[in-house]
Amino acid sequence: MVLYANTLSLIAARHQRKPARSTPALDALFQRLSGCGSEADALLAEERIWHVWMHHPHRIANEALDRSADDIAARRFDVAETRLTRLLRSLPEYVEAWHKRATLYYLLGRDEQCVQDLGRTLEREPRHFAALCSFGEILLGDGDVEAACYVFSAARSLHPFLARAREVLAGRGR
Repeated sequence: MVLYANTLSLIAARHQRKPARSTPALDALFQRLSGCGSEADALLAEERIWHVWMHHPHRIANEALDRSADDIAARRFDVAETRLTRLLRSLPEYVEAWHKRATLYYLLGRDEQCVQDLGRTLEREPRHFAALCSFGEILLGDGDVEAACYVFSAARSLHPFLARAREVLAGRGR
C-alpha cells in the first residue's frame, strides 16, 4: 500500500528531518531519554516530553485537545473526531492533535486514516515514539512483521524502555 510505504519512507529519513517545533529543552529531553540507564529515568524524561507535546501556546487549542481526549475516553468518538478535525483545520502544525486523531482512528479500526494521520505526525515530529509504535501495531495487524520490527526498532532508538517495542523485537509481540 502506497500510504504505508510513504510512512515507512518518512521513518527511514527521520534523521535528515528537523521537527517542526523543536527547542533546545526538548532536544535535551530526547538526548536524555535515548541515553537513560534506568526505566525510572526514562519515564521521567518521557513524561516531560509528553508535557511539551501536549502544550500549545493557545489556551483554546489546549482545551480542545484535552476535551477530545475526554471524549475518546467516554467513547464519544464522533464528538472527538469533529473536535480534532476542527482543531487541525485551524492549527495544522499542532503535532499532538494529529497524533490524537490517529489514535481515535486506530480505536475505530480505520487503519488507513490512522496511518495517514500518523504520517502527518511524523512529518512534523520525526521523534514521535508513540506514533511509531502505533504504526508498528498496524503493521503487525497486517502481518508485516519485518516492517513492524523496523518501526519498533526506530521507536526504541528514541526510547530504549518501550516495553511493547522490546516484546515485538524479542519475538513475543506477534
